[in-house]
Amino acid sequence: MEIFLRLLLIVVKVLAVIITPILDKFVYPQKPKRTLVPPIKNPLLLLSIQELRSRLRSRQLTSVELVKAYIDRIESVNSHLNAVIESRFPAALKEAQNADDLIAGCASSEAVEKLFEGRPLLGLPMTVKESCGIEGMTFSVGSLFRKNVKAKADGDTVKRLKTAGAIPLLISATPEYCFSIETDTLLNGRSVNPYDDERTPGGSSGGEGSLNGAGASLFGIGSDIGGSIRIPSQYCGIFGHKPSGRAVSTKGHFPDSTDSDIEHYLVEGPMTRFAVDLTDLLRVMAGEENSKKLRLAEPVQLNKIKVNYALGWEGLNGLIHMPVDENIRNSICRAATHLKTLGLEVTQSQLPNLNNSVEMALSGIAAQYGMVYLLEGGSEESGKVKQNLWEILRSLVGQSSYTTNALMFELLRRTNAFMTRAKVNQYLEESRLLIGEFSKLLGDNGVLLFPTLNLPAPRHKWSVFSLWGVDYTLIFNVLGLPVTHVPMGLDERGLPYGFSIIAGPNQDRLCLRVAVELERAFGGWKPAVPNELNL
Repeated sequence: MEIFLRLLLIVVKVLAVIITPILDKFVYPQKPKRTLVPPIKNPLLLLSIQELRSRLRSRQLTSVELVKAYIDRIESVNSHLNAVIESRFPAALKEAQNADDLIAGCASSEAVEKLFEGRPLLGLPMTVKESCGIEGMTFSVGSLFRKNVKAKADGDTVKRLKTAGAIPLLISATPEYCFSIETDTLLNGRSVNPYDDERTPGGSSGGEGSLNGAGASLFGIGSDIGGSIRIPSQYCGIFGHKPSGRAVSTKGHFPDSTDSDIEHYLVEGPMTRFAVDLTDLLRVMAGEENSKKLRLAEPVQLNKIKVNYALGWEGLNGLIHMPVDENIRNSICRAATHLKTLGLEVTQSQLPNLNNSVEMALSGIAAQYGMVYLLEGGSEESGKVKQNLWEILRSLVGQSSYTTNALMFELLRRTNAFMTRAKVNQYLEESRLLIGEFSKLLGDNGVLLFPTLNLPAPRHKWSVFSLWGVDYTLIFNVLGLPVTHVPMGLDERGLPYGFSIIAGPNQDRLCLRVAVELERAFGGWKPAVPNELNL
């Protein structure tokens, strides 16, 4: 353990214990829950890809009808959410009409089946995180200095989904350079959580989380280098899958890196309200070769999966961290009990040595020397650190062109996470050994139920309490393991909570199969505003 890092954690924990009751009682007193987003009125918005595809194939539904339904929903909620950076609705409607023409042109049901076999997402709308890139559309990624930058080409994942027939509707909001767990920029303003406008939707896939949670996206593309799919998924009550390292290409993503191992850490993956759609989406996003490697076409026998679960960090590491929310802990126990009743082998496990989870997690980020920086000044590293610190001070008084959170993330990288480079290398070697230990624990038929983060969505500007628990997510990027966030309900404040399902390297299909069962058993996504369509 690193003393300085651990002292920071202890200080944050003490401040949280003191400040949180003050915030709740005096700064944010309890008030009647406001209707933040209008209720869903169109039943098409409550159907999964599988259900919609069946209707499109049988010509009970047109793509134009579906795309219009989602455009209407986006327009009705975005004034509340501020999650859309740029839309392409007219082009999307033309593409929807083209999809309908292709289906109408099929002379037989066999021809329709063949069409959808080659284009499994034909006519289905999607939303895209800005950092993933759509040709000709904004590619600023929350930065004032990239305000006029446009993507020169589709990112690889966007290209695959479009080839499969999906129709992009819009570009969604991110933090500056994706360097934050709050989506709040000087360029685009603040995105809000559909369940409570005083709270963040998370980051860096915050726009995607917000739109999906509000029922304004059928599915979206997120990216994740330290929790950027899973954190918004927890905060906004949806399913999000971080694939195994290198399973999905990130070519065309910004920020990028010259480091050869970047795709071990940085991955793109699906975000959706429907667990049943995750496997189909991952198959398209991964491509044919990687889908075979992940064995996504193979059926998974649920009762053959061995389930391990843990309720958080253990021992001294657990004491130093902020405690895991009771609802999150209880949801893990409920899921474990349910799976045991189905005949699965369920064990509360002693995890491999994670005493240095913070150090290993932050070392993974600190070692990304080839990733682009916000600031390029300073002739030496010490000069760059001083510049970084000065810019942070300027940002705190509103005098900087950069956001404080992004500058703090940059400082973490420039200082090797407040460690020596030798220490970073030591913890990286420890994490490489840990991959083997997790592989041994989980094998090719085991999963781990574990908190995604320790708390539900925090209030805007107060994510620092959650930020210092980011090793809950970041450690699994460093290990390259697949992780699926599963929503499990709403707490007494109406905020979503849930947990993660983790599997061994390239065993994504196990996470996804268990997620489908938990969706079936516990209902999955719950809308922020109930209505007569919510069955």
